[in-house]
Amino acid sequence: MDAAVLDRRTRMHDACIPPDLVDRLLALGHADVVRAQASAEDGDWFCARAWARLLAGRGELEDALGVLAPYVGTGWWTATAEAARLLDSGGRGEEAISLVRPFARHGERFALHDLALLLARHGRGEEAYVLLLPHVADWYLAEALVEVGVGLGRGEEVATLLTARIAPGCTRCGSAECGARYPEPFNAVNLLASVREGQGRTEEAVEVLRTYGSTPVNNRDPLAELLVRHGRIDELRAHAAGEDRPEAVRHLAELLEARGDVAGAVEVYRRHAEHDAWHAPTPLARLLARHGRGAEAVEVIRALDSAEDWVVDLLCELFAAEGRAEEGLAHLDALKARRGKEEWELFRLRGPLLAACGQLDEAVEEARVHPEGGSPYAVESLAGLLAGAGRPEEAVALLDAERLDHRRTLGPLLVELGRVEEAVALLRTPRPAVPLPEPTGYNACPPF
Repeated sequence: MDAAVLDRRTRMHDACIPPDLVDRLLALGHADVVRAQASAEDGDWFCARAWARLLAGRGELEDALGVLAPYVGTGWWTATAEAARLLDSGGRGEEAISLVRPFARHGERFALHDLALLLARHGRGEEAYVLLLPHVADWYLAEALVEVGVGLGRGEEVATLLTARIAPGCTRCGSAECGARYPEPFNAVNLLASVREGQGRTEEAVEVLRTYGSTPVNNRDPLAELLVRHGRIDELRAHAAGEDRPEAVRHLAELLEARGDVAGAVEVYRRHAEHDAWHAPTPLARLLARHGRGAEAVEVIRALDSAEDWVVDLLCELFAAEGRAEEGLAHLDALKARRGKEEWELFRLRGPLLAACGQLDEAVEEARVHPEGGSPYAVESLAGLLAGAGRPEEAVALLDAERLDHRRTLGPLLVELGRVEEAVALLRTPRPAVPLPEPTGYNACPPF
C-alpha cells in the first residue's frame, strides 16, 4: 500500500468500492467480500474502515486495529485518525494520543485539532490549550481552541484574543480607515459569540453577533441558530424580517414547522418572497408538498414562469408526485415550442414523466434519437431511468465500464443483480491512465 495512492483513490472514489456501496454489501450479507477487500494487498480503504468499525462494535477492538494496521503503517493520516478514534472509543485514550501526536508535531492541521480534543477529553486540557494557542488565526483550530478554552474556564483569555482580531481596520491592508473587514480567522465573530454562550452569557453572545455581523457559512446563520437554541422566537422573527437573510428565514420556518405551526411557516416564506421572489418559492413549495398541499406547491413554482432547469425540474417532480405527469409533459412541450429547442437538461425530465404514464419504451426511444442521446451523461441518465423502472439488465448494457462516472452507477446495479464479484472487479480496477497534454511553450507571435 502507498499513502499517496490510498489518498487519491479515496478522494476520487477511483479503484475502490464507494462507502455507500460497502454499506449495501454488508446489508445484503456480503461481509466476506468486504473483509477480503479490506485485507487485499493494495487495500480498499472504505472496506477496511467499515470492517474495522463493525469489529469494534462487536467488542473486537484488537482485530479492528489489525485491519487498519497496514493502512496506518503507510503513514496516511486518514487511517491514523480512524485508528485513534477506535482506540479512544474503546477506552484506550492514551494510545490514541500517542498515535496522533507525531502527525501533530509535523504540523498536520487535522492532527493538531484531533490531538487537542483528545488531550482535553482525557484531563490534559492545559496541554491542549497551549498546543492550540499559536493557531488562533486558523478558523478550524480556533474552533477547537474555543471548545478547550471554555472547558478550562479560560473563556476570557480566548475572548480577548478573538476581540483583537475583529477590531476596526482591514487586516489585509492594515489601514484603520479601510471600510473592509477581513478578520482572521474569518469566523472570529461567530467564535466570540460561542465563547459567551459557553460561559452562559447569552445576551452578550447575541450582542456580539448583532454588533459585528455574523458570518453565515454552509447555509447556517449563527445568530438565528443561537436564538433557536434559546427559544427566543420573537427575536428570531425580527432577525428574519430583514432583507437578504434567507438562512434566518429557513431557520424560523423550520422551527415553526417542527412545532406543528405549518401555516406560520408558510407565511414566513410568503413574506420573504416579497424581498426574494426568485429563491423563496422553492422551500415554500417543498414545505407545502410535505404537508399534502402539492397542488398549491405546483402553482407556486409554475408562477415563476421560468425555463431554468432547476425550476422546471422541481415543477416536473411535483407534477409526478401529484399524479399529473401528463401536465408535466404538456409544460415541457410548451417550453419547447416557446424556445424552439430542448436541450438535454430539460429533455431528460420527459423520461420519468413518460414512465409514470406507462410509456417507458417511448421514453427510451425518444432519448436514443435526441441529438445528445449518445453522450455519456445522457446514457447515464437513461440507465438510471431503466433501473428505476425495474429493468436493471438493460441499464447495465447501456453503461460504459471504462468511464469512472458510469462505473459509479454500474457497480451498484451489478450488486443488486447478484453479480457481486463482477462489480468488485470493475470498481477496484484503476481507470485507464490518460496521458498528460504536451506542454505548450510561450510564443510572442499570434495566436498566443
